[in-house]
Amino acid sequence: MGSLLTELGISNRVFAAPMAGGPTTTDLVIAAGRAGSLGFLAAGYKAPELVAEQLAAVRGAGFAFGVNLFAPNPVPISRDAFNAYARALQPEADVYGIDLSEIGLRQDEDHWTEKIDLLLADPVPIVSFTFGIPAEGVIAALKRVGTITVQTVTSAAEARQAAAAGVDLLAVQSSAAGGHSGTFTPQSPPQTASLPELIRQIKADVSTPLIGAGGVGDATDVAAVMAAGAEAVLVGTVLLRAAESGASAAHRDALSDPDFNQTIVTRAFTGRPARALRNHFTTRYADVAPAGYPAIHHLTSPIRQAAAAAHDDQRINLWAGTGYRQARAEPVARILDRLAGQL
Repeated sequence: MGSLLTELGISNRVFAAPMAGGPTTTDLVIAAGRAGSLGFLAAGYKAPELVAEQLAAVRGAGFAFGVNLFAPNPVPISRDAFNAYARALQPEADVYGIDLSEIGLRQDEDHWTEKIDLLLADPVPIVSFTFGIPAEGVIAALKRVGTITVQTVTSAAEARQAAAAGVDLLAVQSSAAGGHSGTFTPQSPPQTASLPELIRQIKADVSTPLIGAGGVGDATDVAAVMAAGAEAVLVGTVLLRAAESGASAAHRDALSDPDFNQTIVTRAFTGRPARALRNHFTTRYADVAPAGYPAIHHLTSPIRQAAAAAHDDQRINLWAGTGYRQARAEPVARILDRLAGQL
């Protein structure tokens, strides 16, 4: 991987992870590039037209960057289970005058084909995949246009599958990561392991270069992940309060609020396991939320959007990894430089 980094002009091996739903902005990606690092645009949940606009904006800055896609790997849900959860959530929706019965059961692939077509027609330096492994034809096509491919994995078994599919790099995500787990099997997520431990397990199994992600909060964490065998580290939660972050004010404030003192892995917001700060929504619905992605994501989205606009931190998904207390309100470049301080 060292030669790849050199070719791309990357000097800081602490990278800015993609954070879908708003936190990752073009300014954040550009700031990472300007700091000698690598930022990933989060293409998840975005229309292809918006992705194209953001690609143009980042490309114009002249730095290497990556794009992250949600590979299709839906979690099916029955209409009865979907409707039952909608009824359970209606009191939360009532706060904002939202009628959840008007939201249909939606199973889409997040414009997967259109986004792949875009990235083949207008290639970028790096493309990463989360939730599942694309068809080998997709990986091969991207590599033919000069794109480096990265697969998010959460276990040694997933790493072996991804390596066999021919990706160039593996982004090894531990269970300490904030936001969605990239597991291929969301109904039965992998067992908990520290990120350095997971890196060592996977390095013993595959020869593909590794990037570590999950729960990284300070320079000591970064050094430990690198010492375990990773060639770079992805950080997300510690950038949520950065000047260039697009995280909502409620999300930013919660990360430093002493009343929010615990993270929890929950599918209450999206039907897939994701780590967030514990709040009213997770406490009330963690045990009753069905598996079902992206249907549950679409169901709760209007509530979350309205709550974010109202600075209601009890009804939004406060994604956060276990290192969330290290998130500081300062520029991205300063955060990345500090995290790389022991390398």
